[in-house]
Amino acid sequence: MFDGYLLSVLVWLPILGGMLTLLIGDRFATRPVALIISVVTFAISLLLWTGFNAKGYQLQFVELIPWIENFKINYHLGVDGISMPLILLNTFTTVLIVLAGWEVIKHKPSQYMAAFLIMEGIINGVFAAQDAILFYVFFEAMLIPMFIVIGIWGGDNRIYATIKFFLYTFFGSVFMLVSLIYMYTQANSFAIADLHTVKLGMTPQILIFLSFLIAFGVKVPMWPVHTWLPDAHVQAPTGGSVILAAVMLKIGGYGFLRFSLPMVPDASSELAWLVIFMSLTAVVYIGFIALVQSDMKKLVAYSSIAHMGFVTLGFFLLFPIIKATGSSEGALLGMQGGMVQMISHGFISGAMFLCIGVLYDRMHTREITAYGGISNRMPWFAAFFVLFAMANTGLPGTSGFVGEFMVILASFKANFWIAFLGATTLIVGAAYTLWLVKRVIFGAVANDQVAKLNDINKRETLILSILAIFVLAVGLWPEPLINVMNDSLVHVIDQATTSKLVN
Repeated sequence: MFDGYLLSVLVWLPILGGMLTLLIGDRFATRPVALIISVVTFAISLLLWTGFNAKGYQLQFVELIPWIENFKINYHLGVDGISMPLILLNTFTTVLIVLAGWEVIKHKPSQYMAAFLIMEGIINGVFAAQDAILFYVFFEAMLIPMFIVIGIWGGDNRIYATIKFFLYTFFGSVFMLVSLIYMYTQANSFAIADLHTVKLGMTPQILIFLSFLIAFGVKVPMWPVHTWLPDAHVQAPTGGSVILAAVMLKIGGYGFLRFSLPMVPDASSELAWLVIFMSLTAVVYIGFIALVQSDMKKLVAYSSIAHMGFVTLGFFLLFPIIKATGSSEGALLGMQGGMVQMISHGFISGAMFLCIGVLYDRMHTREITAYGGISNRMPWFAAFFVLFAMANTGLPGTSGFVGEFMVILASFKANFWIAFLGATTLIVGAAYTLWLVKRVIFGAVANDQVAKLNDINKRETLILSILAIFVLAVGLWPEPLINVMNDSLVHVIDQATTSKLVN
């Protein structure tokens, strides 16, 4: 089915579906149509998993059509073991976002649903693009629907948040475009695979690496270019926060694997210490910032920055491990941990923001002090919230444990102090998460508003149950996920350890 054009279907079906919901307008059919399109897209994306050959790193489901022939720019799509799970995460998350906004979004629901469907298709294009310019077009285009979502359905300070979000992300990607054009002049091709083979001097490599670091570091977001994320999360509607944390942040990590490490390996090796320093700062420093937050969304937003620090740490441990051991064997563990952390964080952060959305829909406040004793009035909700909070701390048996534990183990092969600083998240993360749970969920009923709360309904139970299943499934049995990405990560390591310096 869809032989030869499966990825195009996953890109364009939700985009066209979003346009259809716009044409329908704010009628009764808007929500069912959006749900049908998102469910069908997710069902079709499962063909990537069932049809994927995990043995080998070669691209699969490849599509190649000339686009701008004078500059050798092609409509070139394909996936490997790194991008395929991220596409599945995106299509899965979009279904939950449509369900989550079913009753909550009263203002212009057709435009709301359309924005997320169009964003879904564009993000699928980001992960599937194998031409650098096509990647850049999708990379920039996804800012538009996200800008609209925050700007229309966001909070009181949404204009400030949208402008800050747009300027940060757009500013970073301009440097990436300049670097891609320079590499085109050397390779005479925009195919990402061709750019992987270009040999450059150390100075161009370092400049290109820094441009990629700015572009993808803002997306992750890494310290110190992280300040747009808490503002965007606080002002965004629940669906915006979910897609931002669960999927869009992963594009930064994906960019390091697809561009930085294979294209400029010598500069990556030379400047790995910088990325590791920035990652550890996110893990430790941002964790302490999360500890003092009074707004639930801000706390989880800062938590996301700290957890994504583990992703970049896992990817760049490769070089200190080689230096310390003379071998890249332990590096694969760090890479696998970073990838598992990306997928796991997608489930956990999405679940945490949906839980906060459930409370906000009832109380219209995210201030922690407004809550207390929720378990007395909403026991089912409290059970889900505590499960996701425990996963956020890295509790064994949940997906949050697997990736972080793998990265910490790999860190010991590189340097004890890297491992020690990384492992502080197990203490700090538990501190701010359990502090949140204690103040919101447990204790006596705090006030009359909490006393009037009703437990989650069937729709909310369905959404949280699905997420709980995936959090536990990846935590208890991560092997299928690791097997899918293994050969592709080994290939990235081979590329990152092969010098591209000109003779």
